[in-house]
Amino acid sequence: MSLECYHCGEDVPVNTDFKVDILGETREMCCPGCEMVAQTIMDSGLESYYQYRTASAERVDLVPEQLQSLIHYDNEEIQSDFVRQTDQLSEVTLSLENISCAACAWLIEKQLSTKPGVHSIRVNTTTNRAQLRWDKEQTRLSELLAKIHQLGYKAAPFEADTQEAIYHKSMKQYLYRLGIAGLATMQVMMLAVALYLEVFGDLEPEFKNYFRWVSLIFATPVLLYSALPFYFNAWRSLKSFSLGMDVPVSIALIFAYVASLYATVTEQGEVFFESISMFTFFLLLGRFLEMRARRKAAAASGNLLKLIPAIATTIDGKQKPVKSLKIGERIRVLPGEHIPADGVVLQKRIHVDESMLTGESVHVVKAIGDKVYAGTTNGDESFDLEVTSTKADSMLSSIVRLQDEAQLSKPKIAELADVVARYFVAVLLVIAAGTWFYWNQHEPDDAFWIMLAVLVATCPCALSLATPTALTCATSRMGTMGILLRKGHVFETLCKVNHLVIDKTGTLTEGDIQIQSVETFQGYSDQQVLALAASIESHANHPIARAFRPHVSEEITVEQVTNNIGSGLEGSWNSKAVRIGSANFVLGQQEQGSHQIYLSLDNELVAVFKYHDPLREHSKQFIQSIKEQGIEVTLLTGDSENNARPVAQEVGITNVVASAQPADKLEFLNTLDDSQITLMIGDGINDAPTLAGAHLSVAMGSGTDVAKSSADMVLLADRLDRILNARKLAVRTRKIIRENLSWSLGYNLLILPLACMGLVAPYIAVVGMSASSIIVVSNSLRLLKENK
Repeated sequence: MSLECYHCGEDVPVNTDFKVDILGETREMCCPGCEMVAQTIMDSGLESYYQYRTASAERVDLVPEQLQSLIHYDNEEIQSDFVRQTDQLSEVTLSLENISCAACAWLIEKQLSTKPGVHSIRVNTTTNRAQLRWDKEQTRLSELLAKIHQLGYKAAPFEADTQEAIYHKSMKQYLYRLGIAGLATMQVMMLAVALYLEVFGDLEPEFKNYFRWVSLIFATPVLLYSALPFYFNAWRSLKSFSLGMDVPVSIALIFAYVASLYATVTEQGEVFFESISMFTFFLLLGRFLEMRARRKAAAASGNLLKLIPAIATTIDGKQKPVKSLKIGERIRVLPGEHIPADGVVLQKRIHVDESMLTGESVHVVKAIGDKVYAGTTNGDESFDLEVTSTKADSMLSSIVRLQDEAQLSKPKIAELADVVARYFVAVLLVIAAGTWFYWNQHEPDDAFWIMLAVLVATCPCALSLATPTALTCATSRMGTMGILLRKGHVFETLCKVNHLVIDKTGTLTEGDIQIQSVETFQGYSDQQVLALAASIESHANHPIARAFRPHVSEEITVEQVTNNIGSGLEGSWNSKAVRIGSANFVLGQQEQGSHQIYLSLDNELVAVFKYHDPLREHSKQFIQSIKEQGIEVTLLTGDSENNARPVAQEVGITNVVASAQPADKLEFLNTLDDSQITLMIGDGINDAPTLAGAHLSVAMGSGTDVAKSSADMVLLADRLDRILNARKLAVRTRKIIRENLSWSLGYNLLILPLACMGLVAPYIAVVGMSASSIIVVSNSLRLLKENK
């Protein structure tokens, strides 16, 4: 027997869990709409509605199309396209509509963070996206999306094409509103000239009143249609007991219209229809230009996802949607196509264009077993690949997600600016009220328009835009340089770095290690020791381990392998103990030469491998440039002194700490005094603790996943000179943020006393406030351009 919805009486669908506590019992609901309306009734203290009603309510369709579809987002198969699992939590990137300022972000974050099961919610007002992490055992995604809808915003999982469609729809609506406000402004201004300047000579009172009624007719659609976005934003803020930027704007518009309507009807006092129309027009124009600027700043990362094709080709030549590809599935990539999914090459040597990831235009050679990434471009030959990750977990999606996370991690100065902007609105309303009270005592005729000027001129929109727009532009610029940001403090810390700590193998050197010679003992052949070394080294992911991969043999398998990070590996083969690594680890003695690996069986030396690891092309120049900036440099490596010293001397490093275990590396950082702001660059598992412990850390793109997950930045192109460019960009970003804050604060501090003194006309206040926001956004957009 099916249950009936307690609110509307319709059947409750199976596999749903919408409930509200009503009159001391838990009642079943059929949909999110009924659940929210019933909860609102109870929260408002109107439970008597359910006691005395004589019939069930009509089924609730609260934003019907959107809310009725939200329940589908709880389907696990649908979620696999956009939801990621991290640390037993679910994570999704959301697209948001109707976000206009920092107060909107604060409102959403505050309301959702109190919901059970929500771990974190962070909103980026520049990109109109949010990062949501929640426990699906405690709450459903549909409930959280419904809560956002209840606040008056629209939310859905982020898709580049969908968000672009939303953007164009919003821009079209703004153009309609802007067009009506512009036409009305022109008409009302002509009538205002006739009224105030009396260009037609002495007008009879009935003609003046006629002009006022005509102005009222033109101004009314501006107030009721063009200015609607400001009212909606203000209402969202007020009903959540917060003060957004549009609260003073809406108050000014409504007060001016009501006062002008009263003056028109009673034929007494002044009218402000031209100020209403002009105010709305310039505000909309400013928001329109601001939206375009934000779009330009946020488009770079979102456009990356468009490089992933919608359709993939299977091995047998059939077409299949990319979002339905499963891990382990095999597909074929044709010449010149964008690769549809992350995977490994199954055959041939191919050439792939990875410039969209690394910024390097030279094609990369990929052999059998090498990784390729979704969105990169295949060369001139078709090849088959095995899918290793879904679209949601692809490298490209990770880059977009991490860039969003970096932008969401606000620097302290940004958090301070948001708080100041919120409280400034409250102070502004008090000052405006005090201004009206003062002038009403001294010059009543001017009191109202002076108060309007104060409300309009000092709206802190520019202050709330000062930092987020700059950070978004800078993060986008970092992406084009082949640098992936993982933490938001990068721009702040990079400017302060005064001590570079750098690893050797795979960092200063290429990490493309080649075995140059083999010396064998105890009667073993070169092939035997190479196969033995390859077998045990297959359990490691270090550049030296990769050098042995071509020598893997199925006839020799080392078992029970233990990886002693920073020293070597040990295991068992034919009941003999196998060790490979440094001389100290394998033989318990000091190194006899440089760039050597030792192999033993039952503590007897059986082979010495000499290898070559060429220096990276830009290493020497990078170290010299770093030292010229007054930054101290230390080479911190797990390699031996014999191996480390020659490399250090070649690149110009005098401070060398060699033979360091992972714990030793972290201990070295801890011994530095507080004045040392460290930048650590590494690539291996043994660098992970140090990367996590440094003030700022960079992992090489070719390094281990552990190293990259511990770092604040990932150098996708493996070019150290890009870090110098990143430091220059960080300094420029800091400078532009300071310029933005100085301008926005300076403007408000200057215009406020002038407006209170009655020296700023309402239309001048409108132009000033809009120009202030546009200047801040335009200044931030300079970061998207390459600094010559």
